[in-house]
Amino acid sequence: MFTKFKKHTKSVFLDPNSPPFHLREKVNIILSPSLYWVAKVTLPVKYLRDVKKLLPSLFEDTLPAGDYSYTAYKSGDAFFIFAYQDQCILDILAEKKIALLHVANIYFAQSELGHIPSPVKINASQSIYVKDEILLLVPSSWVSKSVDLDISEVKLSRHKVTLAQFGHNIDNKILKKIAIVMSAILLLTATEYLITAQKLARITESKETLFAKYNLHSTMIQNQSILKKYDSLHTNQMKLRTSIASILTLELEPSQRLSQLKYKNNVLEAEFSGVEKGKESRINEVLKTKNIDFKSSFKDKFWYVEISL
Repeated sequence: MFTKFKKHTKSVFLDPNSPPFHLREKVNIILSPSLYWVAKVTLPVKYLRDVKKLLPSLFEDTLPAGDYSYTAYKSGDAFFIFAYQDQCILDILAEKKIALLHVANIYFAQSELGHIPSPVKINASQSIYVKDEILLLVPSSWVSKSVDLDISEVKLSRHKVTLAQFGHNIDNKILKKIAIVMSAILLLTATEYLITAQKLARITESKETLFAKYNLHSTMIQNQSILKKYDSLHTNQMKLRTSIASILTLELEPSQRLSQLKYKNNVLEAEFSGVEKGKESRINEVLKTKNIDFKSSFKDKFWYVEISL
């Protein structure tokens, strides 16, 4: 019996001053504070998706000119917001000999090391430490009692970073081609919209003319309601005519007569005289063959047939 063990993915700390890496397997990348901008903010919004819409404006007066991506995560009642340059990080990865196929996930040092209790050296001249919940990168001479960086036991969070590998590096010629294609699609869509609008206007005009000609109501709902009413009336009248015709064309015996035929409250009632009990079965069979739903009964000396419409 074989037991599977989950393979542990190594983590490495990426900084512009890091030495080149020689990797043969995938690693998790923890980005140095020098590779992103971070701030902790409290905003009058509830959901993270609403905060992400505000990120470019929140960093507007802070960042140097360039192309940036933004992300954020919530911590308690506050939000940690980030800005970073995808191409800068990609260039550092290439410089340090880290191929993208060897990158499992990428994280900010803020989210993974923002809890360190004391300053930590990341190279010979720089250290990181936490101040007001923000992980700062400073010269090692600014802090005392720094310890060496060891991220082998760091339990990674769920706050992964997504790099737009091609988002900021599209050639101007490609952009022009895309713009031409999009303009053509927009033109076709606008043309189709105008044609559809013209057809709709003609249909509306024809409908109004038709409604005026036959003195119909202004809305289809009203007209459909009237149509439904008349359809029901027509169905009822046709059923009444068929039922009357069936009664009047019955072949009665010489002693049997149709004494009375009346219609009231959607019920057609036929009164027969001279029909003895047991002799009504022949008439019943005839009515059944005509698919007429009816009830029959004897009262006094008469036999009655009721057809509900």
